[in-house]
Amino acid sequence: MGVGIGYLFPEIADILDSIKVFKVSLPIAIGLLVMMYPPLAKVHYDELGKLKEAKKMLGTSLLLNWAIGPVLMFSLAWIYFPDPADAAFRNGLILVGLARCIAMVLVWNMLAEGDCEYCAVLVALNSIFQIGMYAALAYLFITVMTPVISPSSEAAVVDITIGFIAQNVLIFLGIPFAAGVASWYLLSRRKGREWYDTVFAPKISPLALLGLLFTIVVMFSLQGEKIIDNPFDVVRIALPLLTYFLLMFFVSFLLSYQLGFTYSQGATQSFTAASNNFELAIAVAIATFGIASTEAFTTVIGPLMEVPVLISLVNVALWIRKRYYRSDGRPKISRA
Repeated sequence: MGVGIGYLFPEIADILDSIKVFKVSLPIAIGLLVMMYPPLAKVHYDELGKLKEAKKMLGTSLLLNWAIGPVLMFSLAWIYFPDPADAAFRNGLILVGLARCIAMVLVWNMLAEGDCEYCAVLVALNSIFQIGMYAALAYLFITVMTPVISPSSEAAVVDITIGFIAQNVLIFLGIPFAAGVASWYLLSRRKGREWYDTVFAPKISPLALLGLLFTIVVMFSLQGEKIIDNPFDVVRIALPLLTYFLLMFFVSFLLSYQLGFTYSQGATQSFTAASNNFELAIAVAIATFGIASTEAFTTVIGPLMEVPVLISLVNVALWIRKRYYRSDGRPKISRA
């Protein structure tokens, strides 16, 4: 629907993009905030203290998200786009790989019946690391490494400030996080935990999917004309993205299984590692290279692939639970 609207009414892209919140389209911002509120409101914040001892899980997540993930996408970008003429596609993919997920993973995790408390911790952890590492890694991979790997290629100058990343995280995570915490503490204490879990939480759950669908329609309508006019480029960009999503998901699930994590912990770990913070990647690409740039176009193809692939992987995760985990959520063969 989004691609069709953008193609039939190309002027809508300018209209939707004319109203911005810190360089991000206001409709997209609204959709993201609505999408993220229900999963964050469902977190039992009084149970987060139980994760203090989960050093192995947190360490595994940091390894997957900030070592394996960025390096894998960087490698795939060069494998699929080695030509110096394709540097813009490569740079866009790298920006996507560096943006660790703090938004849609909450929805995937909820649908796959993952661990909400653990997911909230990982989202917060990724947010902190994103502020400190995104700009530095983007500069390293795009500006420093490009002439090393291909001396004939011209390195792009990436001008991304830590303040810009922090601002993005504060808006798209801070606002729904504050609303979720406030809902949990105010309503659960006033109405009781049982009422909160059985009445309030189910009522707000549809907002997550409505926000997700709205965001998808708006986002794809911004690039609808370009997607239709450049189908071959879409396919070229989609291949490394598909490879990335599948590798990160299955490697993460296998590692979690081998380490003896429960199904809910493994699902959360896998979706966090396989997902990306597309709103940050798109915002950075637009701010750095321009809204009409190939880099921005490449980052938009990210959610075009991520949404159907990760929704499909939700069903794969539920199948994995039936096949490889006991009724209590423990691996059938634990090697931890």
